Amino acid sequence: MLGGEERSMSILFSDVRGFTSISELYKADPQGLTTLMNRLLTPLTNAIIDHHGTIDKYMGDAVMAFWNAPLDDSQHELNACAAALEMIERLENLNRERQEESTAAGQKFIPFRIGIGINTGRCVVGNLGSDLRFNYSVLGDPVNVASRLEGQTKYYAVPIIIGSRTADKAKEKFATLEVDLITVKGKTEPEAIYTVLGGDDVLQDIRFQELRKVYSSMLYCYRGRDWDGALEALQICRTAKETFGLTGLFDLYRARVGAFSEIAPPLDWNGVFVAETK
Repeated sequence: MLGGEERSMSILFSDVRGFTSISELYKADPQGLTTLMNRLLTPLTNAIIDHHGTIDKYMGDAVMAFWNAPLDDSQHELNACAAALEMIERLENLNRERQEESTAAGQKFIPFRIGIGINTGRCVVGNLGSDLRFNYSVLGDPVNVASRLEGQTKYYAVPIIIGSRTADKAKEKFATLEVDLITVKGKTEPEAIYTVLGGDDVLQDIRFQELRKVYSSMLYCYRGRDWDGALEALQICRTAKETFGLTGLFDLYRARVGAFSEIAPPLDWNGVFVAETK
C-alpha cells in the first residue's frame, strides 16, 4: 500500500568525485566499468548495512541510505557517522588494491574519492511512488539538505559533512569540527555544518584537541572580521604536526580572509556562506 509514517531519521548521500575521468578509461569497455562500479558499491553498501542502515537506492555512482526505518534505531545519528567513517576506510583499502593491480598491469590508476553528506530530522518514510510502481523510501526537508551537504564536501575539501542535528548527538563519540555557517539555497535560516574526522581515538588525541581550539579561534576572528587574528590562527593550523586532512579547508579560509581584507564585505555580513545546489 502507498503511504508512510513520520519518524526522526538520519539520511546519508554519497557520491564519487571525478567519476567522469574514471568512466573515460572504460569508454570502450562498459562491462568493465560495470564490474568496477559493483566493486566500489559493495564495500560501501556493506559498511552501511553493518551499521544498521537501510539502502534506499543507487543512482549511478551515488548511494542514498537512511537510519531508523524500517527498524527502530535509537542511535541512528551515531550509526550513520560510524558508517561514513567506515565507508572512507574501506574505500582506501579498495584504492590500495586497485593501485597494485594497475601497477602490475601497467595501466593508469585513478583513485576513488567520495563525498558523504549526513543530516537528521523528521521525515516521512514508507511506500512512495505511483499506484503502479512504488519504492520504500523517505521524503522530507532533511533529505534535501543531506543531498546538499554531500555536494558541499567538494567545496570544503573534506570527505564528510554532517548537519547540526547529527552533530549534536555525534560530538560526544566522534571527533567533529565545525566547518562553516551556511544557508542552503532555498532556505533562509543559517545552519552550522560539521565534518567528522574520526572516532573516539581521534577525539581523545591531544593533537586534535589543540587543533580544534585554534581552529575555533580562527572562526571567531573570521566572523568578527578580525582578519589578522584569523590569518594568525590559520597559520598555526596549517603548520600543526597533524592537520587531520584539513589543509584544503584551511586554504579555503585563507583565500576568503585575503579577499575580505582587501574588499570589505557588506555591512550585514555575518560569516554565513550561501550554499548553491551541487
